[in-house]
Amino acid sequence: MTVDRSKETNAATGGPGGSAVARAFAGVLSRFHTLGLDSREFSALRRRHLVGHADHEATSEAGGCDPLRAEEHGELVELLLAHRADESRETLWLAFTIATACLGDNHLWQDMGLCHREELSELLRRHFTTLYERNVHNMKWKKFFYKELCRQAQVALCKAPSCRVCSDYAACFGPE
Repeated sequence: MTVDRSKETNAATGGPGGSAVARAFAGVLSRFHTLGLDSREFSALRRRHLVGHADHEATSEAGGCDPLRAEEHGELVELLLAHRADESRETLWLAFTIATACLGDNHLWQDMGLCHREELSELLRRHFTTLYERNVHNMKWKKFFYKELCRQAQVALCKAPSCRVCSDYAACFGPE
């Protein structure tokens, strides 16, 4: 029996035919030059998912972010890890990667180098199931994460008592 290893190589390199997980790692790394992981975890991730990817030095925490943004990065990681579906290293790495991408200016799926929002949703469903399930109204993911952080801190974020009557409804729930 012949084993086709071409798909494994594609998945590991994060190429167009690669897995969404590998593309997310490569996409965030290419945009932010860090995944927010310490060097030991980054080395393990690189061996597993970024074979043949250009060498990058990983920094601990959120790269060159100012202290406020680094604190924000840590809170996002904690939020994701509190809802992880398993204890795998891959899920740990994704939590850091997603938190890093949240510091970007685009839609989260774009800052992660994914093809569309549904790819991000599937990663969240698979790796952070309870958090995914909390987004019952399909709010944009980055906005949803920050709303969850504000809810945890008991900070009122919304301008209206209900999202449906808020003047910013389209910004949170509109098409991406």
